[in-house]
Amino acid sequence: MTVVKQEPGRDGADDDSGMPGGDDGYVPSARRLDRERYKRARSRRATGIAALSTLVTAVVLYVVVVNAPGWPRTKETFFSTEYAREALPKVLEGLWLNVRLLLVCGAAVLVLGMLIAVARTLRGPVFFPVRALAAAYTDFFRGLPLIINLMIVVLGVPALRLQGVTVDPVLLGGTALTLTYSAYVAEVFRAGIESVHPSQRAAARSLGLTNRQALRHVVLPQAVRRQVPPLLNDLVSLQKDTGLVSIGGAIDAVRAADIIVGRSLNYTPYIVAGLVFVALTIPMTRLTDWVTARMDRRRAQGGTI
Repeated sequence: MTVVKQEPGRDGADDDSGMPGGDDGYVPSARRLDRERYKRARSRRATGIAALSTLVTAVVLYVVVVNAPGWPRTKETFFSTEYAREALPKVLEGLWLNVRLLLVCGAAVLVLGMLIAVARTLRGPVFFPVRALAAAYTDFFRGLPLIINLMIVVLGVPALRLQGVTVDPVLLGGTALTLTYSAYVAEVFRAGIESVHPSQRAAARSLGLTNRQALRHVVLPQAVRRQVPPLLNDLVSLQKDTGLVSIGGAIDAVRAADIIVGRSLNYTPYIVAGLVFVALTIPMTRLTDWVTARMDRRRAQGGTI
């Protein structure tokens, strides 16, 4: 009869934390080994089924699309290799403008959104006008469609012929993006600030901190950490919407593709520009998913959020 050595007080059949061959001499039971083999088998089976179903779906879609009556014309109009090679360098050159807009506008949106959120959470009747103006700002720009905001700023401001005011469509388009997205980000920050329990502020005040110090050192750090996933989602949306500055004539990735389409009447450059934006967005999306999953795990374990 085989003797199974175990640590004192540890049941090998029910323990899931010991590892075979450990320094403590623990040897897993046959029941646990069978359970682990079963889990591995189920995992391999699930992976195989997922791969097979994905392959079948891809084949079915390919057959349906390729056998469609209008596929030859669609392929020539939207998936031309010749126009794709011509458009890619110019689209990538214009993409640099979108990246710069993302970096500059993203930083401006975070700062302005934080200021508006803090203004909306100020306490006391003396700050009522500030709270009212901040609320009016967020309500207006969250309700105003971004495309209309861009048209008003990019096309309307130059029409005023104001002295010292720029007419650069890139700067004006970036301003419109900042105005709209700061309203959304302000609400994200405000939700984070209000999610911090009032006892945190009270504890800070009891330690001698002023209201401003409590907000800066206690409330805001917790609020920002909690709102990282939605903030990253807003930045992903901002990255895509930087392509809308092309309505003012700025040569970004979308406008570069539009110039080639207008000359050739072939829409492949639009597909190239779309794929480039998707390739730029995927890493940010995966980062958002990773941060969200990490915070969910810490919340489930009772850690600091």
